[in-house]
Amino acid sequence: MIDKNLLVHLESYLTEARMEKFHRVLSQRTKHFTVATEDVYQLHNTSAVIRSCDVFGIQEVSIVEERNTKRIDREIAMGAQKWVDLNRFHSVKECIVDLKTRGYQIVATSPHQKDCDLNDFDISKKSCFFFGRETEGLSEEVLNAADCFLKIPMVGFTESLNISVSAAIILQHVTTKLRKSNIDWQLSENEMLEKRLDWCKKTIKSYDDIINRFYQSKK
Repeated sequence: MIDKNLLVHLESYLTEARMEKFHRVLSQRTKHFTVATEDVYQLHNTSAVIRSCDVFGIQEVSIVEERNTKRIDREIAMGAQKWVDLNRFHSVKECIVDLKTRGYQIVATSPHQKDCDLNDFDISKKSCFFFGRETEGLSEEVLNAADCFLKIPMVGFTESLNISVSAAIILQHVTTKLRKSNIDWQLSENEMLEKRLDWCKKTIKSYDDIINRFYQSKK
């Protein structure tokens, strides 16, 4: 349970502009859609996907690292890793179980005989968009678990896009439609409070000392 008095106290250390930005950004955040990357080899690709998630208001990203375990490229992510929640998994199975337990359908972003064109995608369902390895694409495990297959319409000679570009295109499209809909897509009040507290922790220097002094003053 969030201590609202503590939160108010912590936010008093923020500038008015920073606090207004927190509230403005949070009002556009969603967990209705989320993203998962599967063993992406190039570090900058995962980092760029995280950056796109932040830009388009996606609060959570799941990163599967069965083969490739690397740190996020902070320069490319441009600090987005501070504001987006990263859920790391050592196996695809573990990730899929977690997502399905939380009510997400698995959307494989891969051409398939039963695929759905991006323009026709049903935004009403909670969905996780899975992006695979640069050369191999998504694993059979993801494809077999997928509830839906999604493709981006392409009319040129090239048959595929870089995964970070694909993620940006898909997220821009589905989040724009989502915000124009009547779907309840925003974070809950408690989720917003949790993020405000989390972002204060990541912003305020001497955070722990301030908290200790706050509770000592209450004794």
